[in-house]
Amino acid sequence: MFKRFRPGILAMLLMAGTLPAHAALKILATTADWSALATELGGDKVNVYAATTALQDVHRVEAKPSLVARARSADLVIASGAELEIGWLPVLLQESGNARIQPGSPGYFEAASQVSMLEVPSQVDRSMGDIHPQGNPHIQLDPNNIAAIGKALTAKLSALDGGNATYYRQRGEDFQKRWTEAIARWQAKAAPLKGLKVVVIHKDQSYLLHWLGLIEQAAIEPKPGVPPSAGYLAELVSRLSLAKPRMILRNAYNDPKAVEWLSQRLNVPIAVLPFSVGGSARAKDLFGLFDDTVDTLLAVPAP
Repeated sequence: MFKRFRPGILAMLLMAGTLPAHAALKILATTADWSALATELGGDKVNVYAATTALQDVHRVEAKPSLVARARSADLVIASGAELEIGWLPVLLQESGNARIQPGSPGYFEAASQVSMLEVPSQVDRSMGDIHPQGNPHIQLDPNNIAAIGKALTAKLSALDGGNATYYRQRGEDFQKRWTEAIARWQAKAAPLKGLKVVVIHKDQSYLLHWLGLIEQAAIEPKPGVPPSAGYLAELVSRLSLAKPRMILRNAYNDPKAVEWLSQRLNVPIAVLPFSVGGSARAKDLFGLFDDTVDTLLAVPAP
């Protein structure tokens, strides 16, 4: 009797929606940018969690038990790579005990391996500050990098979840079309910025400057990751007073004190940039991140 009516029961359950759906792919992204990209490409087939926010310094993150729990159940980890997360991600992956997401496994994806790196040092030693041997890992602020990473991530999602491969490919193609159109719009709008000289805090704006043709005149950190001393800041004022920059760039997560001090003495405006998805009210996704970044730079008043 049970065998006879089983197909009918199955049909009724399907119509009623009571059978469990295919579980969403669980993704742990190290930054809000990769979380946003995974959401663009994965839609409702993925469950994405960002390990950090735009208001955190991704170099310095604590591998808390709650984060370890996320890693333990993840099907895929998306990292910037190039040792950006070297201070905490290896510990997190080890503590998770999850073989699926270890480096070299199918469930581990590094964004930096998909793009051409800037500022690759010819040599590295401790006296140089926080230098990354593979190059500058802050790759997300060139939208061309996002496009390349998006293509590779679409392929990764399709390989991990073959049953939904067509879905991922369609979303990937749609994203690439919208993204290409947006890049053209941003570049045309930002054309007046080319050649302007700026001061940065840390070497995390390099890809943005390279993309837009802005020129880094100086950095507030004397060496990457090294806080400025009073003497260095005084010397910076003397040097920049002879040829003032157009603006000083500050990210949403940066301590504003040194930037404001320098701005007041040079009488140079500050551009506060979101830097990452969630870094401002407008930067709710990747498109908003670049909309807000370009508009903020253009809105800085002329001297």
